[in-house]
Amino acid sequence: MIALIVIAVVVLFVLIVLARTLRVIPQARAGVVERLGRYSRTLTPGLAIVIPFVDRVKPLLDLREQAVAFDPQPVITEDNLVVNIDSVIYFQVTDAKAATYEIANPVNAIDLLTVTTLRNVIGGMTLEQTLTSRDQINDQLRGILDDATGKWGIRVHRVELKAVDPPPSVKDAMEKQMRADREKRAQILQAEGVKQAAILQAEGEKQSAILKAQGQREAQILAAEGQSKAIETVFKAIHEGDPDPKLLAYQYLQVLPQIAQGDANKVWVIPSELTQALGGISERMLPRSGEKSDTTSG
Repeated sequence: MIALIVIAVVVLFVLIVLARTLRVIPQARAGVVERLGRYSRTLTPGLAIVIPFVDRVKPLLDLREQAVAFDPQPVITEDNLVVNIDSVIYFQVTDAKAATYEIANPVNAIDLLTVTTLRNVIGGMTLEQTLTSRDQINDQLRGILDDATGKWGIRVHRVELKAVDPPPSVKDAMEKQMRADREKRAQILQAEGVKQAAILQAEGEKQSAILKAQGQREAQILAAEGQSKAIETVFKAIHEGDPDPKLLAYQYLQVLPQIAQGDANKVWVIPSELTQALGGISERMLPRSGEKSDTTSG
């Protein structure tokens, strides 16, 4: 019975020794080994062997990039206005030994360092510069924090200002100014729209007048060409037909009623050739005196 108890104790001791000898380090983790209270080495991901009861593995450190958001901090600007600033810091442990022995509480130390740096940077800027120069502030904060945390084995990758809240009175004044600016821009846009509409309407009327004038001109040209063709055709027909003055006089008599229809036609000009032809026609139409007397006598 005693032998079984001894064997069980020995087996338990061996298991404990093996458990303390073999350590598995996960990916993106690091373990600091102390041998008899002094730093010995840093364990990398994978299987590691340590000396039980001599080596002690401290809590594993996370080597991944971490984001820490801090509470809003009141900061005084150069123009003596108090603003509350929310910030977020992205950092990563690059040296497990320095992060273990150079700083006791890295997150708290970064928080305090961020507050101090913010007050120094914002204290040299006005409120307007603070609101419009976030990228510049982020770069300055990152540079200062990275230099300060480098000896701690920590690298600051990025610093972002989540919000910059000015005092309520200043915020109300800014909102009024923004509303006034929006109304001003709206009025300007409306005026520009009216101006463009008037310009487009004037351009449309101009193009319409131009097209109308071109249409009238082309119509007059076509009408003149038609009259010219008609006159040419009539002139050609007259010359080909070789009419005598009597026929011309007869045609002129037929056209006279159409000429008389116009209100402005008060005076008629009759060519001399036509008067001679008309005289000949009248002589033809009236009976001769000799013939009448003969008829009477008979």
